[in-house]
Amino acid sequence: MNQSSVNVWVAKTCRHVIFSHYKYFDDCIDEALPKVDDWYTHQRISYVRYKGEWVPYPFQNNISMCPKDDQVRFIEGLIDAAMEARVSNTKPKDFDEWILRNTGVGIADAFMRPYNYKVWAVPTTDMQCQWLGERVAAPNVKLVTSNVIQGKTAGNWGPNATFRFPARDGTGGIWTAVAKTLPDEKKRFNKQGAIKAVNADRKEVLMEDGTIIAYKRFINTMSVDQLAERMGDEQLEGWCKELYYSSTHVIGVGVRGSRPERIGDKCWLYFPEDNCPFYRATIFSNYSPYNQPQDDVKLPTTQLANGSSPSSTEAKAGPYWSIMLEVSQSTKKPVDEENLLKDCIQGLVNTDMLKPEDEIVSTYARKFDHGYPTPSLERDGALKKILPYLQEKGIYSRGRFGSWKYEVGNQDHSFMLGVEAVDSIVNGSVELTLNYPDFVNGRVNSERRLVDGAQIFAKETPEAKNVATARRMTGGKAELGGRAENAMRATLNGVQGTAT
Repeated sequence: MNQSSVNVWVAKTCRHVIFSHYKYFDDCIDEALPKVDDWYTHQRISYVRYKGEWVPYPFQNNISMCPKDDQVRFIEGLIDAAMEARVSNTKPKDFDEWILRNTGVGIADAFMRPYNYKVWAVPTTDMQCQWLGERVAAPNVKLVTSNVIQGKTAGNWGPNATFRFPARDGTGGIWTAVAKTLPDEKKRFNKQGAIKAVNADRKEVLMEDGTIIAYKRFINTMSVDQLAERMGDEQLEGWCKELYYSSTHVIGVGVRGSRPERIGDKCWLYFPEDNCPFYRATIFSNYSPYNQPQDDVKLPTTQLANGSSPSSTEAKAGPYWSIMLEVSQSTKKPVDEENLLKDCIQGLVNTDMLKPEDEIVSTYARKFDHGYPTPSLERDGALKKILPYLQEKGIYSRGRFGSWKYEVGNQDHSFMLGVEAVDSIVNGSVELTLNYPDFVNGRVNSERRLVDGAQIFAKETPEAKNVATARRMTGGKAELGGRAENAMRATLNGVQGTAT
């Protein structure tokens, strides 16, 4: 984001929307942002850009919107796949085989393979399929065929068909507000909260500011490969090399003018083709009117979308709208980082997201080294060695990259991984999110709720004494984990892993 507008554009990295599998998670963020006007609720309106047209998402359920010759090819592939599935007695060996069995070769080649390569930055043959669950829609052949004949589209699908977004300050604003519900003495930020080294034998953590903190149990939320480096454990570092991840480039573009009708109320958009480097675009200004400057704010034009200089650099008033783009990178999918911003803006023109003459007033570019924890073929074998090894040393590695499970790597999952880790330490309860992803993703988990009052444990245990009791506690059914503490409200012997 350029310096001229740094105070008026919400950081483009804050795109992650709120959709939840857990009532407890909902309760906690509602406690932090309790007002009706703290949130906007949206119906997801998503499309796939295909051959110059917008096909409703998910693509495989909406081939009725594709050209006729493609419809024929896709249906033939779906029928062939369905017939082969009837006689198959083995499970797919990888994600690519799952795609072929569920969508057929036509949809696989047109969308599933190229799009997933752009997302994951690895070929689909290098990925397992046990992680899929609710993440990828398997098409209903009868329904898809019926929709093609009748020219209909399928309804909204997936866990994020309805989502919330904070009115102000983006996704980061949620966690800033949650942090304010914690006692100041229980929080460590910046160098005070960053871990420099971990001595697992002595059960000590060295912080960046030089502080040494002893622990009995340690909940780690940094990426597990970085934890291994800070531990200086060669065996653990070797196992972590079996894990794979991709980096994510986040590109933001602020545009002068009213939002075009061709963009409308779209939320996020998917791009499987090679005419742009990004795999997804989010119309960030549609999430909240506070995500861009007000109309009367005057900003200069930095360039036109075609790359040429503006006729004038004089600051002018809005209105404004904004786009956020995501680009993946890995050793198996290199990126021209030096020219990425320019290439992305050209990609916006190529896909008709921007017109060549559109005025750009702000840009933003940032690379996140750890973007996606890849569900590679080797992942589960590596985690079966890594996580028990750490737990034997009193270290519970949890979170998007802490436990390296993409299928439980969203905000709600990562939050509950911490909650359930504390549950396990204090009460010996089962960590459902870590161990049974399909179970928690396939239901509304409403047993545990945030309740008023300080519910102290019925009996004190040595572990319970090491848990800082906040002003609000939780209650839950024993068979689903029993009474649990919010992990963000509890510090084991004063130690917290830094969030990544």
